[in-house]
This record gives sequence, C-alpha cells and structure tokens, in this order.
Amino acid sequence: MNRAFLAIATTFVVVGCGDAGSDNATAGADGSGGIPSAESDGDGGTPAPATSGADASQGGEGTDTSAGPDDTADAADANDGGDPPIVFDLLHIPDSPPPTGCGNGGGGVGGDLEFSYIWIANSGQNTVSKVNTQSLIEEGRYYTRPDSQGSPSRTSVGLAGDVAVANRTGGLTKYYAHPDNCVDLNGNGSIETSSGAVDILPWAAEECRAWHTPFTYTSQRPVAWTQGEWNPAQCAVENAKVWTTGVLNGTIEVVLVDGDTGVIEESVMVPEVAAGFFGFYGGAVDTDGNLWASQLGGGSLMRMNLNDLSDYSLWTQPAGGYGMTLGPSGYVFTCSSSVGRFDPATETWMTASVGGSTGCMEDNNGILWIAGSPVIGVDVNTLAVTYSYMLPNYVRGVSVDFDGYVWGVSQQTQAYKMDPATGLFDTVNGLTSPYTYSDMTGFALSSVGGGIPSG
Repeated sequence: MNRAFLAIATTFVVVGCGDAGSDNATAGADGSGGIPSAESDGDGGTPAPATSGADASQGGEGTDTSAGPDDTADAADANDGGDPPIVFDLLHIPDSPPPTGCGNGGGGVGGDLEFSYIWIANSGQNTVSKVNTQSLIEEGRYYTRPDSQGSPSRTSVGLAGDVAVANRTGGLTKYYAHPDNCVDLNGNGSIETSSGAVDILPWAAEECRAWHTPFTYTSQRPVAWTQGEWNPAQCAVENAKVWTTGVLNGTIEVVLVDGDTGVIEESVMVPEVAAGFFGFYGGAVDTDGNLWASQLGGGSLMRMNLNDLSDYSLWTQPAGGYGMTLGPSGYVFTCSSSVGRFDPATETWMTASVGGSTGCMEDNNGILWIAGSPVIGVDVNTLAVTYSYMLPNYVRGVSVDFDGYVWGVSQQTQAYKMDPATGLFDTVNGLTSPYTYSDMTGFALSSVGGGIPSG
C-alpha cells in the first residue's frame, strides 16, 4: 500500500489533540501516525510558495464527467494554530464524561468512538458508498432510488450516524449506518445488506434502507439533517428532521421531512428567489436547526426557520457559491474561486479571492477547507490562504471526519483522506463517478452544536 505526499504549503504551526486515527487501510495506505503536534512545513524542507492561478469556472454540474480546473492558491501569512483542537465524536467530546446514564460510549450509535463513516454518492452508478473513515474500507453500497436511477449528488449524515441522500432528478433516501437498526423484512432471522462495492443488493432485498420519499423535481440538490433532541433515558437522538429543496414547476420548494419515517411534514414555496435550473444548490443547518441554502454562481442566500417555514430571510450573495457550509465559527460560507463569509449577527459579508473551486467545510481549528486542485485551507477570521495541498486528482468536494482528517472526493474513482498538518494522504479506490460536497460525515452538523449534550 502506498502513502503519498504531494504538497505545496505555506509555513504553519498545528497543535494536535488526541489520537488522529489509524492508517491501517486496505485501499492505498501504509503510513501511520496522527496529526503532528510539532511545527511542520509539510515535507521537512523549505516550504514552496503558493502561486497565483486562474479562477474556477462557475458553470453548472452538467454531466459531471470532466476534470476540474487546475487552480492554485494565493500565498498568505500562516495561521498560528491557535488553541489545541477538540476532536468531536458524533455525540460527545472524547475523553469527557458521556451523557448521564449512557454508559461508556455515550449511548446509541453516535456514542461509539469507533463509529465514523463518510457517505459518498456514486452519481454515475446511482448508488451511495459507506466508507469507514478509520479503516478506509467500503462497508456497503446501495441504490438511491427504486428504479436504480436518480443521479445522487448530496449526502447528509445525522447525529445518529444515518445518511440521507438526495437524487438530482428527484427522490430522498435514508440508510441506516448501524446494522442493529436495520429491519429483518423477510423474517429469516438475519439482515440482508450490502457489505461492499461488489454486492449491491436489489432495491427490495436491501434491509438497511430506512425509507425512500419520491419527489417530482426537475432539480433536487440540498439535503441537511437537523440535530434532533437528545433523550438521556434512551441514550438516543429523537425527532431529527431532514431538510431538502427542489425546483417544482419553475419555483423553489423547501421541504421538511420526518427523519424516522420519511413523511413530508411541511413544505413552502419560495417565489422571491429566481429558481433557474438548479434552484438552491447547497444547504446546511445552524445551531437551532434552521436551514441555510445558497445558489450556484451568486443569487440568494436564505435562512428558513425550523419551527415556521413561512419565516425566512434572504440576502444577496456577493461571491458566487458552488459549495456552502456552516461550522463552529458561526459564520456561513459560500465557496468557489472566491469565498463569501456571512455573519448572521451583523448580516454583513466579507469576501476574498482564494483560488478554490467547489465544496468547502470548516474544521475545529479555524480553517475553512475548499476543494479544487490544489485543496486549500483558508483562515476563517482573515480569509487568508494558509494551506495549499496538491492531490493526484482534482477533488470536487471536501469533508472533515471525527479524527480531524480532511477528505477530498475526486470525480474519478478515488477519495483521499488527508492529514491537514502535512498533506500526507491515503487513498480509497473503487468509487464510480463519485460526486459529493455536502456534510458527508456529519462533522459539520456536530460542530455547530445544538440539541445534543457535549459531555
């Protein structure tokens, strides 16, 4: 197995915290060691300066088969690293007391420190892959619509660990992450479910699918779980909802779905926003579970109240957005070659040209990671480019796992797990036209807090 290192990095200091996870991968990793706690310039030598490059294209997804732009990041002053990071688990901070009465692991699926997955949509195959972020083994692959079509692109992971995946051409599907939650539909005493990429079960035979809700949208992109409510007696997340949006008869519709049943609870049309073809393109939730949604290439940023869908606010995006995210800083980010940072408290924007490209996610160390070629890290306070790492292929989306690693999803057959301090990466192979740049690990939802105790 081959651990590669291709990095162009500015000088930085990173302080590590806890175990950075195992690298005993079977799909392209032989390195070991976690996120270093010492000062590093990536390869032990003098760091190479980042160079200026062209802005990324702002076109739509199209068929999503072409390689991305070869952008490079602008050089910037290094981040001083700040306070040691907290590495989040799904339900509580490791090494802190678990929620009362929930036993050693914090209770439920999310309390298991070994339970961490990234869910990657295989758009060209109409499936979604469940990949263990620590072992790098793909543990399941599932169709996302009954007709084995749909072109899935966005995945969202809830605090219970389960995934909701949206199909571009309509349809929302939930899969259980933990086999204990799956249902023995045929009554034979065992759970029939996929165990990897080569045994995708027929739709009717897969017993880890929780529900599917069809939509007749011409475009359905965003999907985002709410936090739900913590039940200490059951050691479980309850009453979690799923947001999604789509274009219906030329108008944007926003929908709130019951996370347990898939039943549509509420919906509202948003006629003030020009739908175009895509409608809203990205979505994420804040501490209160309110939906924030952005549009591709500019347009409108929206916040919709979880408790009253008719209560929503709109702002004009000054920076074109491919991806969008919220994180522990409390800011809302729209990301592409330029990044827009919206402060909900002051309702003001800050923008910067950073040389990114598409998806983005904030980590726990004050860095916004933006996909592209290279993958770049931007200081959330100054919007200065602090890190710039080349991966073998252009990556469309990024995510952060619960051990602090940054993931990049290519449009080839690979996903990369990258150490943010060094640029060292491991490779997951065997994906099929992957395309995801949403909260595919659940880290972003966990990092904004709300609803779930932290120990």
